[in-house]
Amino acid sequence: MNVTVFGATGAIGSLTVTELMEHGHQVTAYVRNPAKVPASWGDRVRVVVGEMSDQAAIDSAVAGADAVVSALGPSMDRKATGLPLVTGTGHILTAMTHHHVRRYIGHATPAILDPHEKPTPVTRLIRFLPRTFMRRAYDEITGMTGQVMRSGLDWTVVRFIAPKDTPKQDRVRVGFFGTDKLGFPVSRADIAAFTAAQVDDDTYVGRAPAISN
Repeated sequence: MNVTVFGATGAIGSLTVTELMEHGHQVTAYVRNPAKVPASWGDRVRVVVGEMSDQAAIDSAVAGADAVVSALGPSMDRKATGLPLVTGTGHILTAMTHHHVRRYIGHATPAILDPHEKPTPVTRLIRFLPRTFMRRAYDEITGMTGQVMRSGLDWTVVRFIAPKDTPKQDRVRVGFFGTDKLGFPVSRADIAAFTAAQVDDDTYVGRAPAISN
């Protein structure tokens, strides 16, 4: 499949690109800074450079895709301003509609509930902390994800709490709060592998599974 990845040079995004290529997919990477493009990609990845405000560049990146992966996440910098990823996600969804692309896989935290979940002590905590201490980041992740869930597309949102720079683990837990046993830490490598696997798997269409080790 042809897969367009946003946030492709980030810690999880770059691992996701690698996973997708290992699965035999063709990847288009949308990047802000071409200097961050890994040399290991060589000519195997089509690179489109642009800001999240550049609707034309985003449209170009989505053209020809069978699926879109967003590994975008809000900046934790307290000096950051505005909600650029909310605007950018809107441009992605518009481009997907324009080019008749149905499949979208994105990332969030349990501050966002799966449509079939009820709040639990964990989800309340994960919602309370950023809403109280990192309000801009909270508004951005909820604004991004809300658009996706209302889009009518075949979306999946992968949620996680505490990503770590550790190798893939032997055991990965996937499920929903209130019904499944889930932990906090999770390897970024496992997030990337699970994200890439959703491209051609419809198990979690319209759902927001949480992942942990």
